[in-house]
Amino acid sequence: MLDKKGFDLWADGYDKSVNISDNDSTYPFAGYKEILNIIYNEILALKPKIILDIGFGTGTLTSKLYEKGIEIYGQDFSDQMLKISQEKMPFANLYVKDFSDGLDGALLANKYDAIIATYSMHHLEDEDKIKFIKSLMPLLNDGGKILIGDVAFKSLEELENCKKQAANSWDDDEFYFVFDKFRDYFPNSTFIPVSNCSGVINIKE
Repeated sequence: MLDKKGFDLWADGYDKSVNISDNDSTYPFAGYKEILNIIYNEILALKPKIILDIGFGTGTLTSKLYEKGIEIYGQDFSDQMLKISQEKMPFANLYVKDFSDGLDGALLANKYDAIIATYSMHHLEDEDKIKFIKSLMPLLNDGGKILIGDVAFKSLEELENCKKQAANSWDDDEFYFVFDKFRDYFPNSTFIPVSNCSGVINIKE
């Protein structure tokens, strides 16, 4: 798992690395573009005015929503990722902080029509994921939803199959969603599988 410095160094080549894995349909980013497309369309269907992006990275998804006139708030722990995203979205409200330590106070002052997280929450252990997502629920406006696109599996069996296929490229320092376990904590959630190692979790307010 990369630390803050590692992500700062990776920032400039992040999109290229992701595209290679996605185009080759290999772990961990197989299905990446389709995940962004699903979340993008889910967001637009809400006709939102304001959204929060947890771990916005290089702003690949949120910059497209920004272009639609949606007010963007976000948090990421990489200064370099923020620099790249701010260039794409000069009026977005972006903050640097590790979300494993919670949200920046400025983000807690708002409520959002949607909260999104793409390829960011797998850095949290399962118990911490649950706590963090529960802390986000009160920040949703009526009818809002949380959309999580990530390395994710419907069942533990699917995770183990992917792990075998990935072999030495599997990252044992990351904690991937297993939806069969996750939905016990969020009954109003659904899962859209996208590839053999990814999917979108939709949690309604």
